[in-house]
Amino acid sequence: MGIALWREQLQRGEVSARELTDHHLARIEAVDPSVHAFLEVTSARARADADRIDAARAAGDPLPPLAGVPLAIKDNLCTKGVRTTCSSRMLEGFVPPYESTVTDRLWRAGAVLLGKTNLDEFAMGSSTETSAFGPSRNPWDLERVPGGSSGGSAAAVAAGECVASLGSDTGGSIRQPAAFCGVVGLKPTYGRVSRWGLVAFASSLDQVGPFTTSVADAAELLQVMAGEDPRDATCLKAPVPDYAAALQQPLEGVRVGLIRECFDQPGLDPQVKASVLAAAEQLRILGCDLVEVSCPRFNDGIATYYVIAPSEASANLARYDGVKYGYRAAADLSADSLAVMTARSRAEGFGDEVQRRILIGTYALSAGYVDAFYRKAQQVRTLIRRDFDHAFTTVDVLLSPTSPGTAFRFGAHTEDPLAMYLADLLTIPANLAGLPAISLPCGFDDQGLPIGLQLIAGVLEEPKLLQVAHHYEQAAQVMASRPQAALVA
Repeated sequence: MGIALWREQLQRGEVSARELTDHHLARIEAVDPSVHAFLEVTSARARADADRIDAARAAGDPLPPLAGVPLAIKDNLCTKGVRTTCSSRMLEGFVPPYESTVTDRLWRAGAVLLGKTNLDEFAMGSSTETSAFGPSRNPWDLERVPGGSSGGSAAAVAAGECVASLGSDTGGSIRQPAAFCGVVGLKPTYGRVSRWGLVAFASSLDQVGPFTTSVADAAELLQVMAGEDPRDATCLKAPVPDYAAALQQPLEGVRVGLIRECFDQPGLDPQVKASVLAAAEQLRILGCDLVEVSCPRFNDGIATYYVIAPSEASANLARYDGVKYGYRAAADLSADSLAVMTARSRAEGFGDEVQRRILIGTYALSAGYVDAFYRKAQQVRTLIRRDFDHAFTTVDVLLSPTSPGTAFRFGAHTEDPLAMYLADLLTIPANLAGLPAISLPCGFDDQGLPIGLQLIAGVLEEPKLLQVAHHYEQAAQVMASRPQAALVA
């Protein structure tokens, strides 16, 4: 059920918020032992939230835009009084005394908190296999990963455990799991949504966004989430447009650019390529003009990202030292210095992938190397942004696959970090340039696994992005013809 339809039924008294909440809590109880999308289910709070909405409706009070909508929240967004672990032993017992800006806006809009979802530890990963509390599974095939790092949030929506969820996207962590799980995933423009209360991975790249089952629902959530926040210096002051109104604008004359470098990838699955090109043809039939464009430095994005992101992570995660924040190693009489205690705490509290990225980042920022690595990466980042700027002088929206392939099996890349990193090859450049991007289903491979279509727009051009995505979704009706899947609702 879409958010708009739910709101109408709630206002007419045809269904209650408590009924919808109980339905999703029952669904979680039935399927989450197999999916493991949730780290914590807040049943009592969810029912209390829903009862307040029902009481307000019964009293004739005006209902807020997300009244009674059951949501799941990625466990790297701080929720006051509810454990926030980042799927790490380092924060296993952390209960925030404050609420993130984005979740606070959702609760004020009437949304109901079902619980916190699993992720790759500190959002570092592409499969949700690095979680300290065990991996999440893909509802389409339980032997495959849901993507990452927001794998739990994507899986929860795909399995029907919530109406929508929140994730964070640093290099593709919303869009790639959305593609793997056959749902819609939106990464807004950098600064469009506040990062205050999001546990930082790479501060110049992180962005919060929604997972939904439709583009219209993504627009509804973005409407509530977006806007200026004085507590986040990187949050933009630009007015928030009416995203729902943008969905209905006609497509005639909209110019869609096919990024040549994305379709020339040697590792691109032929089925993914064919499905995405078919989606492009559907847009042409709907009235769009298709144009081939080149972003020459697009493929430099992954090398650039894996200097910048670990460098920023090494600085952000330095606070977890066993003294001020995070896990502290048990007392050891042989540990006669602060340095030894800190080293032990970090070695025991952080998993292998987080430690790997901290080491990479620390090296890149070290004396004698910062110019050769970090500064050079920032220069290439500027060139990547200029390529996008040039492309947007001739087109309105860019089109590519979301990921080179579909969901892979557990363990397929765990011994090869470079192969794992390549799963984000096509999503990273939009983060480096700070651009809004969306992934939505465009077909299935011969295993019945979803394929994701990625659309990218210019800075603050979410209305255009959502417009094109919505028209494609309505015309293609991809999920209406979906094959049988393990647990997909």
